Amino acid sequence: MTASDIPQGFEPRSRKSPLTDPWEPLYSKKTDKAVIIGLRLAKPHTNGRGLIHGGLIAALADAAMGHSCAHVTGGVSSLVTIGLAVDFVGTAEVGQWLAVESEVVKTGRTICFAQSLIKADDAVIARANATFRVVPKKE
Repeated sequence: MTASDIPQGFEPRSRKSPLTDPWEPLYSKKTDKAVIIGLRLAKPHTNGRGLIHGGLIAALADAAMGHSCAHVTGGVSSLVTIGLAVDFVGTAEVGQWLAVESEVVKTGRTICFAQSLIKADDAVIARANATFRVVPKKE
């Protein structure tokens, strides 16, 4: 994969996770109000039919929304998912650019709400919303 395969503004993600390690390389782009996660779809991201796997969509949406809540709140707390819903409205194939574009709906002292659109080459293929519990960061 070359730099020209990655949309402008995206950089390799610095925050790694054992769950997402097999899906690398993952990219992110920060805005004032969100963290967008993106990747070029490849065979390890697919189901038995060769289409993007719903579990990948759910996991990346969860991560993008949680990171967006943390970003908006200044990163002073950790967040844990207490509710996640995903509606699948389309499909995606190997080679397409997948982007999880999140929006923080409301933050509070103990709860954060977010939603996202998941797009393959700019076409919406899923939408998600989540509720996160704000917890103290571990030292």
